Amino acid sequence: MDLARTEVEPRAEAEPPASRRPRLRPHPRTRPRTGSAARLALMALPVAFFGLFFAYPVAAITARGLRIDGIWRFGRIGDVLAQSDIRHVLWFTTWQALASTALTLLIALPGAYAFARFDFRGKQVLRAVVTVPFVLPTVVVGTAFLALLGRGGLLDELWGVRLDTTVWAILLAHVFFNYAVVVRTVGGFWSQLDPRQEEAARVLGASRFAAWRRVTLPALGPAVAAAALMVFLFTFTSFGVVQILGGPTFSTLEVEIYRQTSEIFDLSTAAVLTLVQFVAVGAILAVHAWTVRRRETALRLVDASVTARRPCGAGQWALLAGVLATIAVLLVLPLAVLVERSLDAPGFGYYKALTSDEGGIFLVPPIEAIGNSLQYALAATAIALLIGGLAAAALTRRDAGRLVRGFDALLMLPLGVSAVTVGFGFLIALDKPPLDLRSTWILVPLAQALVGVPFVVRTMLPVLRAVDGRLREAAAVLGASPWRVWREVDLPMVRRALLIAAGFAFAVSLGEFGATVFIARPDNPTLPVAVARLLGRAGDLNYGQAMALSTILMMVCAVALLVLERLRTDRTGEF
Repeated sequence: MDLARTEVEPRAEAEPPASRRPRLRPHPRTRPRTGSAARLALMALPVAFFGLFFAYPVAAITARGLRIDGIWRFGRIGDVLAQSDIRHVLWFTTWQALASTALTLLIALPGAYAFARFDFRGKQVLRAVVTVPFVLPTVVVGTAFLALLGRGGLLDELWGVRLDTTVWAILLAHVFFNYAVVVRTVGGFWSQLDPRQEEAARVLGASRFAAWRRVTLPALGPAVAAAALMVFLFTFTSFGVVQILGGPTFSTLEVEIYRQTSEIFDLSTAAVLTLVQFVAVGAILAVHAWTVRRRETALRLVDASVTARRPCGAGQWALLAGVLATIAVLLVLPLAVLVERSLDAPGFGYYKALTSDEGGIFLVPPIEAIGNSLQYALAATAIALLIGGLAAAALTRRDAGRLVRGFDALLMLPLGVSAVTVGFGFLIALDKPPLDLRSTWILVPLAQALVGVPFVVRTMLPVLRAVDGRLREAAAVLGASPWRVWREVDLPMVRRALLIAAGFAFAVSLGEFGATVFIARPDNPTLPVAVARLLGRAGDLNYGQAMALSTILMMVCAVALLVLERLRTDRTGEF
């Protein structure tokens, strides 16, 4: 026995440990394509799509404004920025974005804590309710606050208070619109922080506030910064809300670009403002990408399902009650007033008026805008899933180089670059064969898909990164082709994420307004365009029809989000 042991044991001891043991790799012919060449292949179609339908139209409209008689007039940039009214627009754009961001964080952070740490009845439905304002078109948000705060609105009728042309109306509408960004981004990350770290600080003698300030707050820093930057981005480029509530006094860069393009026809000034906004958005997205990388590597996270508990004690119940009251007043009340105003006419009169084209605003009855929007949104969703799915697959590996990280930033640009510029650029650039698309129906879905792609990527990317790469390698070793590896390994794991991404893309495509207002034909209007045009005409009937169409659009978005919440497998609440 001893001799046998001496013959066997040295071999066992000489065997390298598992950490140094060579990994089994598939044969080159069956190895899944996960290297640089594969990433470039996956990026080819998304890069071509964004180059053709985003970069080219923006460059074309910018060149049209700065190139006069064949000569580039870069001195025009200084001339435009020297104008006092333009400087006022730049100041107000920046000031209101900073104020909106601070106010949103102040109001939404308690909600983020409640969704992260509390488990209560109706939490899933309430999360969907909180998200409804975010996917609503900005035109509908402006309409809702106009019904609440404007002339003849609820506060005007009750107390004679009108805020339709004040900064406070704009700031509150921005909080309404971006509340979900903070709740879902910060709350989703907060729910995955291990609460035992803060409890350990309490055991060592720290007060509740000191433990939160020294332990939890530094850990939440990257998530709070990422949410703040996204809120700042959305408010810095605000269009529909400011256009409806701001009146002639207040104007953001986006509204001014629209005014210079469609009303004054000064493409030179519009081009300069587009460049200014492009530079600002690029800087914001660069900082946002840095905060996201910090958030991904900041801490060891835990399962969100084990950190949420029922509130205990009077303080926690009071906090939850305050959050529910905030949601009811700030988010639900404007939508409820919107519905109430749509029912002002007896016998659903405003809804019945949607079936008639007697008003002369459209070439077709306004009710047809519903069918048009649904068809366009479905086509845009299909395009966004194809482009966004390929882009997410290319970004799956975390060790990507600068080229891939730059590609990731490119995908986010449509969220911040002027949609007005993109829409007008479509008319300017896509007017010659083989890209003469101005008279085709596909132009609207293409513009809407540009906004849907970032949501598809952000929804699918975390799930794709969570798939164990060894499963793909094992399937490849057994002889599966790359297509079969995707179908048998990746698809079952990302199917729910794919459906959620489709829902978000559908909702945001349904409400896209900035680009669609230029390219939607009068005989095929979309819901947001129809709402804006009805609000632009005097008369109670036009106003009531705008409220009715806004209510219909709100209901469609709410149903879509409720379905999405049912599909979610995780409860982090992140987008």
